Amino acid sequence: MPNKYAQKKKCSVPKQKHKVVNWTDYSQALRERGNREIWISDKAITNWYPKERVYDGTGSPVKFTDFAIITCHEVRQVYKLLLRQAEGFINSVFSMKNLPITCPGFSYLSKRLSTLNIKSPRYEKTDKPDETTVAIAIDSTELKRFGRDEWHEAKHKVSDNRSWRKIHIAVGDDHIIHDTALTDKFASDDSVIDNLIEQIDVPVNHATADGSLR
Repeated sequence: MPNKYAQKKKCSVPKQKHKVVNWTDYSQALRERGNREIWISDKAITNWYPKERVYDGTGSPVKFTDFAIITCHEVRQVYKLLLRQAEGFINSVFSMKNLPITCPGFSYLSKRLSTLNIKSPRYEKTDKPDETTVAIAIDSTELKRFGRDEWHEAKHKVSDNRSWRKIHIAVGDDHIIHDTALTDKFASDDSVIDNLIEQIDVPVNHATADGSLR
């Protein structure tokens, strides 16, 4: 249907040549998108607890290794969980895998994390960007344009649907528009990115775009 519509509007859109013939593999690939398989290495299991607990008279020896504490902290950061939620999530994973290990309690985990001095990157409003990097964000939006009148549509047998064009905008980290480009609705961002960057006065060494940049 999109190809027929483009030909009717006299737009040059190449005909699709790739067709799905292996429907079994295609269906299985779609099922795998929802599969969440968790793999735990043997090294992680053996290094979860210390091999020997040394009682030197300074208090109870550690029950979990630094590796276990850091692993729990990384899982917590990835899934953005609180300490109690991270404890329940990790224990549920170990339970599903029937592993003889457990997650440290949230109180124990909090105390151990304070002794490991793990530095997490934090960005504040007072932080200044790297002056050596010139970053440009590229995105596009649609602009509606009015079509012909009814007599023109009936004579030339064109669609009465209103057409639209696409404008591509390059914005810097200072929120200033450095360049724009106006194309038809079938043009993607990657087709104009070189022209946009060439017309910017400063050299650009970093460009960011969304999914429309292929």
